[in-house]
Amino acid sequence: MSKKEYKGYLIDLDGTMYKGAERIEGASEFVEHLKSQDLPFMYLTNNSSKTVGQIAEKLNQIGVHAKPEQVYTSSLATAEYISSQKQKVRVFAIGEEGLFDALRQEGLELVEEGADYVVIGIDREINYEKLALACLEVRNGAAFISTNGDIAIPTERGLVPGNGALTSVISVSTGVNPVFVGKPEPLIMARALKRLGHSKEDVLMVGDNYNTDIKAGMTAGMDTLMVETGLSTFDEIKDKEHQPTYKCNDLFHWMQLNANEKK
Repeated sequence: MSKKEYKGYLIDLDGTMYKGAERIEGASEFVEHLKSQDLPFMYLTNNSSKTVGQIAEKLNQIGVHAKPEQVYTSSLATAEYISSQKQKVRVFAIGEEGLFDALRQEGLELVEEGADYVVIGIDREINYEKLALACLEVRNGAAFISTNGDIAIPTERGLVPGNGALTSVISVSTGVNPVFVGKPEPLIMARALKRLGHSKEDVLMVGDNYNTDIKAGMTAGMDTLMVETGLSTFDEIKDKEHQPTYKCNDLFHWMQLNANEKK
C-alpha cells in the first residue's frame, strides 16, 4: 500500500483515540510519532458537551498528549460560524458546558427569547420546556443551527440518542431543517483546516466512523484513513461506492506502514 507524505493530520477522538474512559492501543504512540516528525495535528470531534480544556485534560489523563489549542469541537465551529454571519447576535441555546462556553468566547449574547439563532447541542438534561422554547423561537424567525446530526452515540450501556435525535424534535415540530455544522458537514472541515494551516490536499483525516469521519474527509476533498478500533468495520463498508484512501486495523498498523515506506 503506497502512501503520500502528509503535512498535517485531523484526528477523530471517540473510537480512534479512546473508548469511553479507556485509551485505544496505539493512540499515544501515534501522537508521539507525529510529534517526533514535527507534523501538526488537531483533534476533531462532534462532541459539543465538553470544553476544549476538558477534552485536552481527558486525553492527557489517559496518556495521549494534547493541548487545548489542538482540540476543535463542533461547538467551536458552530460559535465561529454564527459569529461570522452578523456583528451582534442573540442566541437561544440548548446544550451543555462546551457549547455555552464556545458561544460566550465568541461574544454571542445568550437569551431566552427574541433570538436571532436557535442552537442545539447534546443535552443530557433535555426537557419539554427547552424544546418548546426552541420551537417558538424558530417559528418566530430565528435561524436554526445544530452542532451535529449524530442520531445515536456509543456509551458503556450501548447506543443512546445523540444530538441528531434531539434536533429532529424541533425540526419535525416546526418544519424547519437546521444547518448542521459537525462532521460530516463541510463547515467544520473548512474551519479545522484553516486552523491547522494546511490545504486539504496535504492533510489526512483519521477516524473510525465511516458516516462521520470518513465522509467528512471525502466531502472536504481530503485523503482518509479508517481504523477498525471503533464504530465501523471494513466488512460493513465493503460495498460502499466511495472507500477510504487507506484502511488499517489500528494505528500501530499505520505506523508500521510508514516505517516500511521509508526502508
